[in-house]
Amino acid sequence: MNDWHSWAAIVVFVGAYALIISEKIHRVAVALGGAGLMLAIRATDDQSAFYSEHSGVDWNVIFLLMGMMMIVGVLKKTGMFEYLAIWSVKRARAKPFRVMAMLVVITAVASALLDNVTTVLLIAPVTLLVCERLALPAAPFLIAEVMASNIGGTATLVGDPPNIIIASRAGLTFNDFLVHLTPIVVILLIVFVLMCRVMFRKFFVYNDDRAAEIMALEEREAIKDPRLLIQGLVVLALVVVGFVLHPVLHYEPSIVALLGAGLLIALSTAETGEVLKEVEWPTLAFFAGLFIMIGGLIETGVIGEVSKFLADAIGDNELGGSMILLSASAVLSGIVDNIPYVATMAPITSDLVQNMGGGGDHVMWWALALGADLGGNATAIGASANVVVLGIAERNRQPISFWQFTKYGLLVTTVTVAIALGYVWLRYFALA
Repeated sequence: MNDWHSWAAIVVFVGAYALIISEKIHRVAVALGGAGLMLAIRATDDQSAFYSEHSGVDWNVIFLLMGMMMIVGVLKKTGMFEYLAIWSVKRARAKPFRVMAMLVVITAVASALLDNVTTVLLIAPVTLLVCERLALPAAPFLIAEVMASNIGGTATLVGDPPNIIIASRAGLTFNDFLVHLTPIVVILLIVFVLMCRVMFRKFFVYNDDRAAEIMALEEREAIKDPRLLIQGLVVLALVVVGFVLHPVLHYEPSIVALLGAGLLIALSTAETGEVLKEVEWPTLAFFAGLFIMIGGLIETGVIGEVSKFLADAIGDNELGGSMILLSASAVLSGIVDNIPYVATMAPITSDLVQNMGGGGDHVMWWALALGADLGGNATAIGASANVVVLGIAERNRQPISFWQFTKYGLLVTTVTVAIALGYVWLRYFALA
């Protein structure tokens, strides 16, 4: 990392990150501008940026998002989200904290079964309608849900994209994740719901008139197109089955999502142009720019040097190594999106596990998964789901600033990572 390309890449990345934090320039413009600069200084090139699996744009993420956004766009036209909004508020007796707790738990469970990005795409429209009906600010509810999705997604192999990378590298199964990570995720979810009660308490304003109005509504009347709803739900169910059967079918989630979107548009009466308008194009452009910037750091050896330093610090010390890896992964995943971070760290973790004489389900893999998944909550760009929700909020004129998200994210990450450290120590060392 001695040549000028490495230092120039660091300057570009740090400068772009500072601009995203300052919000002086729109984050999409910053990400695309930063990507352009990485290409201009030759920190990366067109082959690496657009075709490299290791350091290029992760097209699986881009097309997964695009496919699911199209499916959600069709489902929006059916009135399904209005139905779910009215149903959930009525079940919670229109009490704001109960509504949040219900949405948080639903989001976490759904994120474990689907993936966290797909879940927030489905749950965010419901949340916006709930908040509109109850005259509540949407930002706290959306922030709570996206954090719940990152926590819930930690529980399973398909719940968070970094887990898929880890499973592939370590040869882990769906059941391995259930056995090792689901117990701690249940504990973290309970703690998180209690934290929401404290963090967002000033937003839980009960409005008698609004509550009475919504309790008097009949949710079935919200369904505008029953036939399209049935078609949409059947296709969504097939997509979910495709996600879950990934180890058997070997179709990437992006292919499953695109097949589902294409099938739904072909079957339904939905106009293709109208459906494409529902795609969050600025969010996809932001991801592309971010991937290219991080690719510049990978190509110039910056991330490799950071990873090598971490590996040297750990050596063959299992307890110290797992604590360092979990903590460092949480910090770095808050700065760099956790997908490219885990893609970079997976081979290094594999070497560490081999040096320690461990197998596929070694504690180091669980430390990496917990750190990367939970650390994604730290900042507004720490995980894919965070960026997606910020895009949805902005499009619906309920913008969430970088610092508005991050002030809660840092607190939640600190608490959940501290509990995860205790879990790793207790399960794999104290009681082993």
